[in-house]
Amino acid sequence: MTENEISKQIVDVAYKLHTTFGPGLLESVYETVMAYELTQRGLRVVRQQAIPVVYESVHMEVGFRADLIVEDKVVVEIKSVEAAAPVHKKQLLTYLRLADKMLGLLINFETELIKDGIYRVVNRLPE
Repeated sequence: MTENEISKQIVDVAYKLHTTFGPGLLESVYETVMAYELTQRGLRVVRQQAIPVVYESVHMEVGFRADLIVEDKVVVEIKSVEAAAPVHKKQLLTYLRLADKMLGLLINFETELIKDGIYRVVNRLPE
């Protein structure tokens, strides 16, 4: 399954959850239910995956934690904030580089329409 095929499934799940719950829940709730739904669709999902950061001789076992990594290909960063800030997209791009992944989705559930809260972030993804 390609990154783009996986992202279609993730977006479909985000739409389903937003339609069911709407905005206003904690990020951890959306994360838990999204992981459950993606797993029910047969996708491998890892929650709160620790990603190490290495800088010269400094090794941090947990540089950050990815909310979700789907099929070991797509990083999903979940937010429940009034508005996604540009720094959130930059942060996700940094996560992609450090985790050596090509595609990430920033999903902010605190929007009236979920399509307005989904941002695709690419790191060397071929067309």
